[in-house]
Amino acid sequence: MSVGLLALFDDIASMLDSSATMTKIAAKNTVGVLGDDLAVNAEKAAGFHATREIPVLWAITKGSLLNKLIILPIAFLLSAFAPWLIVPILMLGALYLSFEGAEKVWEWLFHRGENDEEAETIPQTPEAILAEEKVKVSSAIRTDFILSIEIVVIALGTVTGQPLANQIIAVSIVAVLATIGVYGIVTLLVRLDDIGLGIIHRTHEGTLTDRLGRLLVASLPVLVRLLGVVGTIAMLLVGGGIFLHNVETLHHFFGHWPMMSAELVIGLTVGLVVFGAERVIHRMVRKS
Repeated sequence: MSVGLLALFDDIASMLDSSATMTKIAAKNTVGVLGDDLAVNAEKAAGFHATREIPVLWAITKGSLLNKLIILPIAFLLSAFAPWLIVPILMLGALYLSFEGAEKVWEWLFHRGENDEEAETIPQTPEAILAEEKVKVSSAIRTDFILSIEIVVIALGTVTGQPLANQIIAVSIVAVLATIGVYGIVTLLVRLDDIGLGIIHRTHEGTLTDRLGRLLVASLPVLVRLLGVVGTIAMLLVGGGIFLHNVETLHHFFGHWPMMSAELVIGLTVGLVVFGAERVIHRMVRKS
């Protein structure tokens, strides 16, 4: 009996050790996507009223965890029984990310400042603020869903061929750590002004610490605008990258291009095509 238990414990320890090794490898391979995920979600989570930042981020984090709970079992089932479906699903996600990125580029080029003017003319009642917040949270969770699919698929591809139990442990750990890490950093970024104010209130004016606090407060608006740009570029890169690596024609055509330039051009081109199609359909529906 004791020998059997010792053998069982040894098997469990061996499986956990193997899972830990695979988790490190899977995490390393998803670092690039996690960087894009951070930029995109930081941009999505910025711009809320200071008193609503933490509740909003918590709502998005819960949505992200729910996304992982939905994606993980489906990904394991597809990997086992229908691996050919994974790439088409990734491509649909790439279409959405490219569309969102192209839409932001279009608005920046041709409608810059219009949204700000509209926001100034619309009275910001509590109901209007909550309604706008709900829309932004839903958009952030949808985008997180697409990025989560890519993170899970890349992590899963790293551990393909390993025992199913090890795959489940490694990929699940990477997925959960991705959510905790990304939204933990996002929370820190959007609360920089509060951290700065806390430093200012606890130090004497003119000291080095006081200047650091004022720098943090002043840097937040710049950081928010920068995150908007970086987040848009990240969406186009992720979307374009999926097409580049899964469409043979594009892979050959852009073979001599720098990878980032190729991904950006493909993402923007595909996004503008989808954006144009969406506008045409929208106008047809309105006319009818």
